[in-house]
Amino acid sequence: MTTQTQNTSNPRMPVVFAAHGAPVLLDDAAWVNELATWAKAMPRPKSILMVSAHWDERPTTLGATRTVPLVYDFYGFPERYYQTKYEAPGAPALAARVRELLRDKTIAVANSPERGLDHGAYVPLVAMYPRADVAVLQMSIPGLVPDELVGLGRALAPLRDEGVLIFGSGFLTHNMRYAFRPGVPTWAREFDAWAEDALSRLDLEALEDFHARAPGAWMALPTWEHYAPVLIAAGAVADERPKAAFPITGWWMDGAFTKRSVQFG
Repeated sequence: MTTQTQNTSNPRMPVVFAAHGAPVLLDDAAWVNELATWAKAMPRPKSILMVSAHWDERPTTLGATRTVPLVYDFYGFPERYYQTKYEAPGAPALAARVRELLRDKTIAVANSPERGLDHGAYVPLVAMYPRADVAVLQMSIPGLVPDELVGLGRALAPLRDEGVLIFGSGFLTHNMRYAFRPGVPTWAREFDAWAEDALSRLDLEALEDFHARAPGAWMALPTWEHYAPVLIAAGAVADERPKAAFPITGWWMDGAFTKRSVQFG
């Protein structure tokens, strides 16, 4: 594995939320190109703090700080998808810094030193940083309490000035009952438009109370672990309110899943 020389200066990093797709995303050349183009347009991170929808564990838990095997947390796919490798360097210094920041805010933190990157983490990274030469630390979602997730993001905000890309990975609409049904459902379009507006204004109250405020919310997110990472991302910029951009939009699985991804700053 070839490692590029890291920039010793640490520009303020944006905070991102990406729709991550299933492992088959990596066969979608257009989507892979969108993710790669997005990564090239951002400052190069010193390290990445990844929060995937596919790891919900309380208290906030930090994964492996060395290179360990990936977690193939899916079933029924062709064998080649279980052969994907992404041997990114571990990030022990980042783990220590995250522990410090969370303990300063009396947020409990635990460790899972054997836990590798799941597909919500490695799939977008394979597309965005294919050389696996940026250190990555995965952090769990500590349950589904909206204001706690925003508070967790706020606690992590100083990492932006330390070269760390805070990266949420999930989906803004995620209803598997509608996968591969042709056409974009009305509820999906309505929720996607609402999310674009709420994220553009960084309306934290609305984002936290999405099931009550957003049209089509219960259809878009009958369970909402895929939405949770966007609350952490929003929390990490809540005190600065940078402009939101949407580098990737569109629809997947014939239309029920929005590809909308957001970059703050």
